[in-house]
Amino acid sequence: MKNNIEKLKLIGRNDKLFVKDINQYEKKILDIVSESKFLVLGGAGSIGQAVTKEIFKRNPKKLHIVDISENNLVELVRDIRSSFGYIDGEFKTFALDIGSIEYDAFFNSDGKYDYVLNLSALKHVRSEEDAFTLMRMIDVNIFNTDKTLKQCIEKGVKKYFCVSTDKAANPVNMMGASKRIMEMFVNRKSKSINISMARFANVAFSDGSLLHSFNQRIEKKQPIVAPDDVKRYFIIDEESGELCLMSALFGENCDIFFPKPNENLSLIKFSEIAKKYLKNKNLKPIMCNNEDEARNLLSNTTSSNHWPCLFTKSTTTGEKNYEEFFTAQEELDMNTFSSIGIVKNKNFFNEDVLEKFESNINKLKQQLTWTKVDILNNFLKILPDFDHKETGTYLDEKM
Repeated sequence: MKNNIEKLKLIGRNDKLFVKDINQYEKKILDIVSESKFLVLGGAGSIGQAVTKEIFKRNPKKLHIVDISENNLVELVRDIRSSFGYIDGEFKTFALDIGSIEYDAFFNSDGKYDYVLNLSALKHVRSEEDAFTLMRMIDVNIFNTDKTLKQCIEKGVKKYFCVSTDKAANPVNMMGASKRIMEMFVNRKSKSINISMARFANVAFSDGSLLHSFNQRIEKKQPIVAPDDVKRYFIIDEESGELCLMSALFGENCDIFFPKPNENLSLIKFSEIAKKYLKNKNLKPIMCNNEDEARNLLSNTTSSNHWPCLFTKSTTTGEKNYEEFFTAQEELDMNTFSSIGIVKNKNFFNEDVLEKFESNINKLKQQLTWTKVDILNNFLKILPDFDHKETGTYLDEKM
């Protein structure tokens, strides 16, 4: 959808977040990228594509992209060729599952990278609805990260970056908790390789996001639905790419970068964005009281400039009414960058607890039978303060 200016207006902003920091460090960024070899994992998702473009346009020596989605990789190449053309170095894409033997063989065949950036993730809160998808989320978010870290250490990679989430700060859902546990597993390897991470806000109009679904609803002539009591921080895809690259290049060992909340980045309701979105399309919202009314109104209305909307209170499992990038216990650096804050945690993990967690999860997998409660109990052993918000209602049960 749309260009960056339109996206910014829809999320209540006029200016991009990191302009001052990018401008100040641009020469250093260019010097490092142009002399380095990169591997981007999960590089064809919304954030991965943004990161890939930030690297590509600065002419790296080598840029390899791995993603499980063959179709997204094809579109990424078309997009890059159309926007930026070509680089002097090697640019290749590989349609591989990071958890597979084929990926292991691929990495073993080369592995000559200065920077490895891991953007792969199961990012949806709804992933905890069933125990089987939840187990896959653990594999993708935690164990695949740990595996690729080990491989990077063996090959002598200089720096490993992976993306976390704002939902890892005081998590209330299993996705956020899985990313918090991932941070612990990543820090465990920090004695053998330099690592850094990023927690950031929702990426506006990214694939699979609620805002992206607004486009689908209009195209398919369906009602717009959004929570009326949930506030989130939003950044655009280009900003997500910039934040990840800044962390990868300039983050010290164990640093977690995040966008500083300020007058240019504030919490905004999904329903507010929905209204702005409709206004941008010259449509006026019609407020509905329930799903049936919203569906029927759209099929029966003769007005071309009105659109049914259903804005409701959030009752789904794992939904937090607000978001935060850090906890009260974490040490912060708010001075190094203009618009980027840094969590300066060091070694906040217990080796024995991590090993026990991994062993317990593997036992469940070997048995080929487990429940959500089994997994939650293991999460609580590693995160005793995890305040899981379970309501018994999930997003798949709503329009």
